[in-house]
Amino acid sequence: MADTVELARTAMHSQQRLQHVALNVAKLVSMRFDPVLAADVASSDVISIDGMGIVWGARALGLPVPSRVTGIDLLTELLALCERDGFKPYFLGATPGVLQHAARQVLDKHPSIAFAGLRDGYFTREQEAQVVREIRSSRADCLFIGMPSPRKERFLASYRDALGVPFIMGVGGSFDILAGTVRRAPVRMQHLGLEWLYRIYQEPGRMWWRYAKTNTLFAGILAQAVVRQKLGIGSRANSGLPPSAGEVGHSV
Repeated sequence: MADTVELARTAMHSQQRLQHVALNVAKLVSMRFDPVLAADVASSDVISIDGMGIVWGARALGLPVPSRVTGIDLLTELLALCERDGFKPYFLGATPGVLQHAARQVLDKHPSIAFAGLRDGYFTREQEAQVVREIRSSRADCLFIGMPSPRKERFLASYRDALGVPFIMGVGGSFDILAGTVRRAPVRMQHLGLEWLYRIYQEPGRMWWRYAKTNTLFAGILAQAVVRQKLGIGSRANSGLPPSAGEVGHSV
């Protein structure tokens, strides 16, 4: 976490763009079927391991992963950094109500933060250029994007260079957590890597099939990679896994 925060701080101070992506099981599985998402992850500068499934999978393959850096925890740390160093964040995504409430909650905790701007995620393709102009003119130091995949990846693929923001980070559903509309799993469940089970408990109708599908596919991907490794055949290029974090960016 400290390494990741320092990379973000350096980028904001130097005004040199740095894109962060958090990798979990669902995203890794989706990368196999969505080339835009795979390209977005591969072109990011910092890849953090968000899900415990990725930690366990990496360790099963002998990759040195000391800990994970979850998106919501990193966002929390970076907002504290914004208050300390005077950086201006921009929130993009979620519904207007959730976005406004999330911003109010942040200001309650960090009253010295000056937001560069807020924009909900409900805009059309025709409005994208205007949204990009608003973000660029805001002179934001960091952009946190709470839009679903693959929309977020397609937006960044089209406009990353035009945004003019030093630090860019996708935050998934973190605005909902900041706003209090979605609760995080208890700390014990987080440590056990059972946050997905808590999500199913909160939204069984929407989440159970997603996790059943992605977890099953991930188990197959990992089993294939482990077998290939033990047999000493193939390479990462044909092992069924995307490129490792160390091969596509700074591994954190």
